[in-house]
Amino acid sequence: MDDNQLELQKIRAEIDIIDEQIQTLISDRAKLACKTAQLKKSLDMDASCFRPEREADILRRVISRNQGPLGGKEMARLFREIMSACLALETPLTVSYLGPEGTFTETAVLKHFGLSVNTRPVTGISDIFRNVEEGLAHYGVVPVENSIEGAVTHTLDEFFNTSLQICGEVELPIHHHLLSSNNTIANIERVYAHPQALAQCRKWLDTHLGSSCERLPIHSNGEAAQRAVNELNCAAIAGDRAQKIYNLQCLASHIEDNPRNTTRFLIIGTQKITPSGNDKTSLLISGPNRPGLLYGLLRPLAENKISMTHLESRPSRCGQLWEYIFFIDLEGHQDSSNMVDALPELKKQASFFKLLGSYPKAVL
Repeated sequence: MDDNQLELQKIRAEIDIIDEQIQTLISDRAKLACKTAQLKKSLDMDASCFRPEREADILRRVISRNQGPLGGKEMARLFREIMSACLALETPLTVSYLGPEGTFTETAVLKHFGLSVNTRPVTGISDIFRNVEEGLAHYGVVPVENSIEGAVTHTLDEFFNTSLQICGEVELPIHHHLLSSNNTIANIERVYAHPQALAQCRKWLDTHLGSSCERLPIHSNGEAAQRAVNELNCAAIAGDRAQKIYNLQCLASHIEDNPRNTTRFLIIGTQKITPSGNDKTSLLISGPNRPGLLYGLLRPLAENKISMTHLESRPSRCGQLWEYIFFIDLEGHQDSSNMVDALPELKKQASFFKLLGSYPKAVL
């Protein structure tokens, strides 16, 4: 045996020792997680074991202390799965999302909560809210905006009537593939996809399939993939997970017109989230249509040096014609000193004011 083979054997032996140490430490962490949950129950504290603000803080610290060679976010994803598995020992979470299996919303669920979560697919965004409100799921994940196509208006409208809080956010890069049970693109006569997916791939579809190929909007890309399994000469626009679940051929990959295509999702639940150190606050506000309305509503934010990261308007469903409700994202937590000063002043200016929650900014 030459020196290189001896060195290889030595390295493998060292890896085996480290693997045993990692396994022991993960088991120790899981025991402590269970003990923490039991202590909280004995002290009559909030029994919820999932604390978004603490998990966000842990993941940020993982990234900040990482020294490679694995990237910071890759290391954080490993810790996300460890935390997910530990949490499932004591309080398995159920999360509702826009189904069926294989949608980007499901991918967002697994990115945020890890693979040990229980998932509950539903057929519409309103059903996600209803599942959480009725206690059928601990949390829901809903799309709120896409970097190309803008706001998901159905989600914004649901926030008007719900008592749920926003507990977190997920940012997911969106890469679309043309999937089919066919082996060639030449025979494709129909393409199924969510309307936003069709819009995000418009130029590619025009160039490669032309106007003769029918484009059929459907409520989710997961359902589109199901159609592609069962129908001849059709294709679906969907992602990697849908391809694996439904065992489809990938006729073309990364067909989105903009490679930086990203969708932001919100986590909805019943918890009020305490500060994590790097947070956002979302709210709905409105007022009677008058000159300077928006300026008056936003002035307290500027005076208290609060940065607004997103502003979206929706027609008011219960006001006068041409009155609008504004969905606003702010940097910072509602309990911070400048927010405590600004929000009451903003509320005075508004005829309608609803705080949707403060929550950690997306980490991964």
